Amino acid sequence: MKQFVGIAIMLLTALHGAARYEFETPLYGAAYYHEYMPYNRLDKDIAMMKEAGLSVVRVGESSWGLFEPQEGKFDFEWMDTIMDKFHDAGIRVILGTPTYSIPAWLADKHPEVLSEKINGEKSHYGIRQNMDFTNPTYKFYSERIIRKMMERYAGHPAVIGYQVDNELEARGVNNRDYFIGFRNHVKDKFKGDLDSLTKEWGMNYWGMNIHTWEEFYGRDGVTNPSYKNEWERYNRKQIADFLNWQCDIVNEYKRPDQFVTHCFMPAFHNVDQVESFRQMEYPAINVYHGVQDGQDGQLIAYAGDFMRTVADNNYLITETNAQGTGWDAKGQYPPYDNQLRQNVYSHYSSGANMVEYWHWSTLHYGQETYWRGVLGHDLEPNRVYREFQRTAKELEKIGKDIVNLKKNNKVAILYSHDSHHALTFMPYAQGGGYPTDVNYPVHIAHKALYMQNIETDIVPCDSKSMRDFSKYSMLVVPPLYVADDSLLAAIDDFVRKGGTVVMMCKSAYCNEHSAVRPVCAPGPLRAACGFYYQEYSTIGSMKLADNAFGLGDSNSIGTWYEFIMPETAMPLAYADHPFFGQWPAVTVNNYGKGKLYYIGTYPSQQLMDEIVRKAAVEKGLIAADTYKFPVIIKSGINGMGKKINYIFNYSGNPVEVVYDKGRAVEILSGREVCPGDTIAIGAWDEVILREK
Repeated sequence: MKQFVGIAIMLLTALHGAARYEFETPLYGAAYYHEYMPYNRLDKDIAMMKEAGLSVVRVGESSWGLFEPQEGKFDFEWMDTIMDKFHDAGIRVILGTPTYSIPAWLADKHPEVLSEKINGEKSHYGIRQNMDFTNPTYKFYSERIIRKMMERYAGHPAVIGYQVDNELEARGVNNRDYFIGFRNHVKDKFKGDLDSLTKEWGMNYWGMNIHTWEEFYGRDGVTNPSYKNEWERYNRKQIADFLNWQCDIVNEYKRPDQFVTHCFMPAFHNVDQVESFRQMEYPAINVYHGVQDGQDGQLIAYAGDFMRTVADNNYLITETNAQGTGWDAKGQYPPYDNQLRQNVYSHYSSGANMVEYWHWSTLHYGQETYWRGVLGHDLEPNRVYREFQRTAKELEKIGKDIVNLKKNNKVAILYSHDSHHALTFMPYAQGGGYPTDVNYPVHIAHKALYMQNIETDIVPCDSKSMRDFSKYSMLVVPPLYVADDSLLAAIDDFVRKGGTVVMMCKSAYCNEHSAVRPVCAPGPLRAACGFYYQEYSTIGSMKLADNAFGLGDSNSIGTWYEFIMPETAMPLAYADHPFFGQWPAVTVNNYGKGKLYYIGTYPSQQLMDEIVRKAAVEKGLIAADTYKFPVIIKSGINGMGKKINYIFNYSGNPVEVVYDKGRAVEILSGREVCPGDTIAIGAWDEVILREK
């Protein structure tokens, strides 16, 4: 291995004081695992990568059993060869710490590291992420392999960054040591005061109060919502602590011009992003989304709107669809022509600085045999490979124009991890979970904004550090079922000072302990909402009276209905029902300098769209005739201070769009575009414009 090159780079970095990895152009690549290949084809793969224009690979995160095939016996020579050849080819490398897939010898020698789950289920060897990631023995061996890898590769000139672990979630871990950690967490939170715990959690119910901390009972049989929600908070804390623990180790070795990242998933309720991202300048996310007739770009935007906001920076895509995906062959949906390319620009338009596929080539064995990569099972160039090649060539031409995109959105969705979990424990609707959780319908809120070209940030409002909403003009709030008084005060203050809020049902009902406030709902938001209610009902599907909002058959509501008693609020719509029609379903209240819309029922998507649109038009955030899906418009300021506008056509039919922004140049063709010009956009295509 070229260790002398690495030493030279470290010395130069120290002399020049480089502070971080800088993206001069977007990176485009794939995860690569030569150790999975049926035969030695490293040179051929690298030649094909170079021919395709690939600029980055991710390696190593699954290979602890190869790096340390026996306890204390390490083998890095095979990776040395891979690293050196990527460096010779000019391909950058992101190296993963391999802690999410433990070696067989560790499970055999220390079975206590395997996770035990709620209600007695036990993990076995044979699948990844089967460990109690807080177990001291597991962490001892994890630290050792991380340090060995960092000692070996921190100076390697190919390595630009490190991925710590992989798609970390608690995954139901409930080992004895994990529970004891939770008990200590609760004890610290309540400063050892059992009377306070009993009061806040209502533990006298069913006589489940405790009188010593040794009596604090385990998670298995728990029915108490306060306990369950605090358990989920503890899960998120442990995830953040584990990732930061790994970051601390990596930071002892890495060069200043290298970054640390972790690949998260868009099921955001399982992770404390604010604390987990603390040491990650460029956090990463794995986004798998619909294609073919289901390609709409929304999940790509949703993931980016969250990652970009919490990181307050650009982010990375470490995994996304190349061809069909799945743990079997039942869901094989490869993209239509040009959809792969369109998705790349969808990611960059949301603020990504890198797009990588999982993975370079499709596996010939294992659970993910049909999770297809850029290459298929034949390992030869194909339709997707050629589209990758075309996209890479475009990025060589326009990369400097689109990298480091920043946004200044005026709308935010308030995302509540606590409310998501609390409404899972105490549901009010029938239906499934992520990605379209009916009990916490953040997807309805985001879709209403996205499909109407209202760009948004997603703000995790449970974190007290994320409660300054002054940069926004409008907030959209999915059911904020659990919230402390300070969060509700921040929303009240936002409206009073001139902001607009669109809020969904069941908001402000419980305090931070998932205990119902002993006052008329919506408690501390009563003045801002301009109403109160004491009753509610489960309902079937029904329409709004008098075709309110002009949506005809789409004017539908269902599932839930709050009996709203207006005080200063103005009703906007009532249920078309002889009983429920006594109370408004949708209201608006002028409060201070601002306005709060409230939806006291479960709206159809079309109704949610119309309420959001009404609020945004009144606030001057969009024009009444703004384009809607399948035309999606996204904008930002690039690293050179120029405004970049993307106009997407997420459909199989050509569209024409009248350009209504500043004079610009279409950066791929070089054609000048003026306000009022008509732009033709082909099927599953886009134009990218740089304003002058």
